[in-house]
Amino acid sequence: MRTLTVLLAAALAGCGVSETASVAATAGAAKAKEAEQAKTAPAQVQGKLDESFRQAEQKREGADAR
Repeated sequence: MRTLTVLLAAALAGCGVSETASVAATAGAAKAKEAEQAKTAPAQVQGKLDESFRQAEQKREGADAR
């Protein structure tokens, strides 16, 4: 009887461990994706700034031509 109780407790503990590992893996994947996006953010911002400057320059040239 005692062996059955120990086996049951071990089985239940194993389920919790695997769930914890699964949650940790999911959180790790989310952090990795967030880090990857953080790497590309400066380039995206710079591209948007460059485009804004080009548009402003075009508008200014158009106003000067009138």
